[in-house]
Amino acid sequence: MPQNDTLAVEPLSGNKKAITSLKQQLRVAQARYKRRSLLLIAPLFLFILVSFLFPITSILGKSVSNPDLRVSMPSTIAAMRQWSGKSVPDEAVFKALVTDLRNARSTGQVSAITKRLGYEDSMYRTLISRTLRKLPQEDTPDIRGQLIANQPLWGEVTTWKTIARASKPFTSYYLLAVFDHKVDPQTQKIVQQPADQALYVTVLLRTLLMAGVVTLLCVGLGYPLAYWLAKQPTNRANLLMILVLLPFWTSLIVRTASWIVLLQSGGLINHALLGLGIIEHPLVLVFNRVGVYISMTHILMPFFVLPLYAVMKGISPNYVRAAISLGAHPFIAFWRVYIPQTYAGVTAGALLVFMMAIGYYITPALLGGPGDQMLSYFVAFFTNTTMNWGMAAALGTQLLVIVTLLYVVYMRVTRTNAEAAAH
Repeated sequence: MPQNDTLAVEPLSGNKKAITSLKQQLRVAQARYKRRSLLLIAPLFLFILVSFLFPITSILGKSVSNPDLRVSMPSTIAAMRQWSGKSVPDEAVFKALVTDLRNARSTGQVSAITKRLGYEDSMYRTLISRTLRKLPQEDTPDIRGQLIANQPLWGEVTTWKTIARASKPFTSYYLLAVFDHKVDPQTQKIVQQPADQALYVTVLLRTLLMAGVVTLLCVGLGYPLAYWLAKQPTNRANLLMILVLLPFWTSLIVRTASWIVLLQSGGLINHALLGLGIIEHPLVLVFNRVGVYISMTHILMPFFVLPLYAVMKGISPNYVRAAISLGAHPFIAFWRVYIPQTYAGVTAGALLVFMMAIGYYITPALLGGPGDQMLSYFVAFFTNTTMNWGMAAALGTQLLVIVTLLYVVYMRVTRTNAEAAAH
């Protein structure tokens, strides 16, 4: 009996070793598969890193970057490191200031100084300009007293606190400005911009309103269109989808210019309405918000129809038929059985349209009036006209935050719907 026990144990131990060996081989194979997978996606990851993440990170950095005074007034900034901030700086700081202003005038960097300090308060732009007109020599005794006598602002502590704040590596000026706030140079507290200077919150609300209206128009017009397409035979639906996709084959500028031709006072639409006797005088449909809504709805409609059509094609008609056979009115069956199954497509399409609409620039610029410009217009203005990359980046950051929040909301809504469907 003991010999039989020994013989029974040996095969078992051999099986365990074989199983362990198989597990090790499986782990090695899985590790090799993972390495191959990572090597395959590495080019795509590098492409996304270079073309997407790096530009966004650069934009976010420019919205808080503050290099102007550190580049154009290095001696003054270095001399102010020992300044207590409680009284007017000593003679060494004023000598450094004179040296920096003289060098800035010779190198053409005065505009950078006046522009950056002008962001804090316009009086500092005037202060720098007047100081340059009567700039004392570097070997002049009591430069401090002479500058204060010529320009009393140099004798105020708030002036030097403003310079110290404006010379830090990072600044909150641009991010505060896009929300119509600033740091008060006297109290050093965050305050609202004066009513005549407050602009960007109004522009942001206008952008969200216009994008919301365009999204609602796309939902109202696109839902029946997608439903009709989903009910067509396959061959006919494919042909009709080509017509829906036709706008993608035409340049955005060409489509916008076409709407200008159609909507103008002597355009085809007004001629048709006048010919039918519907109106007596041409309607003003261009260079106002009505024209912007019409054009943006036409351009963005395919982005709503496509995801909704894909969802509708996967819905079986048997659900509605079953509800009707059980006594439900056709409209009630459609409303309570069919529409809830399309929520995912509606949400995806509406979110896509809204996110694209808040960044539109060409259509409002060509078809809208001065009061119809969206946030992207000011991004282009600061980028191309004033070369103020800080403000452009801050406005872009605003849009990025809005899109990110919308994406988070979308993920939560879809997750909730999926969990409800599972239960």
